[in-house]
Amino acid sequence: MCGNNMSAPLPAIVPAARKATAAVIFLHGLGDTGYGWAEAFTGIRIPHVKYICPHAPTQPVSLNMRMSMPSWFDIYGLSPDADEDESGIKRASENIKALIEQEVKNGIPSHRIILGGFSQGGALSLYTALTTQQKLAGVVALSCWLPLRNSFPQASANSANKDMHVLQCHGDADPLVPFIFGSQTAEKMKSLINPTNITFKSYRGLPHSACPEEMVDVKRFIEKQLPAISDE
Repeated sequence: MCGNNMSAPLPAIVPAARKATAAVIFLHGLGDTGYGWAEAFTGIRIPHVKYICPHAPTQPVSLNMRMSMPSWFDIYGLSPDADEDESGIKRASENIKALIEQEVKNGIPSHRIILGGFSQGGALSLYTALTTQQKLAGVVALSCWLPLRNSFPQASANSANKDMHVLQCHGDADPLVPFIFGSQTAEKMKSLINPTNITFKSYRGLPHSACPEEMVDVKRFIEKQLPAISDE
């Protein structure tokens, strides 16, 4: 692939089984692509919902000896005090906001869109939802953390999503993004948005991955936040 290495292939899409009146935009983890998640959502699809699983651009990742791989932004380390790629996170977030805007132009209002992701993708989805002026239906944040956490609450001062619903899920045996990062993120989120709208679920023995029980919880959350509307 020559030319601009920041370009990525078109998202993997699971179309709605009938007219799409809602959408889920879901961001994969480091080194992955959207295809596996598109397959996962095919297994829990809801007829009026379109699922969009974009692919991160390929770029060198400091954490992995500068090897190039799909990554939404650079990661320098996984400890709580590690430096963060502030400009990369903000740039990636703007790209996700543009993707949301594209769906709005396609006829799905932003309040009928759930943003979500796994690991690095979940981190980006939380950051984007807290900093966008697009009102979203909610966020599904799996095995992740809140990036640039010290920039909040200032960074979310103009957010349209102070009352959004968040489903945060984390395995209690996660060796990569420790469970404590997830639970601390949930506590931080409660100080930024309506705490009664945050659900934090843990999964016994689950490492840094998803599981069927978790996907059922994700489906239930999507059904609740994106119900069918009467004129479908």
